[in-house]
Amino acid sequence: MGYPNRSSTPRPDGFAALADPTRRRILALLAEGDRTVSEIAADFPISRPAISKHLRLLRGAGLVSEVRRGRERVQRFDGEALGPVAEWVTRYEKFWKKKLAALKELVEEES
Repeated sequence: MGYPNRSSTPRPDGFAALADPTRRRILALLAEGDRTVSEIAADFPISRPAISKHLRLLRGAGLVSEVRRGRERVQRFDGEALGPVAEWVTRYEKFWKKKLAALKELVEEES
């Protein structure tokens, strides 16, 4: 039995993509509308190649797609890939709402 190809890089998921603040800011910009790499890079103090690396990871996670418009390649936000992240956050949101409701009740009883 052979070993899996360890040199292949696994596809990053939405969680990994959102772990970096620069990528979160890129997604926030793209949520406002499509932009070219140059337009995105103008909003950051890092190099355009660094922005391209972040975009590559975001595309790999399915959060960004690239479309050609004439000679330009435009980056577009794709929110569908955030579904698993949203589901995970919702689970914990319910947990915290219960905890906060219990805390509120306790504080009101002590008052």
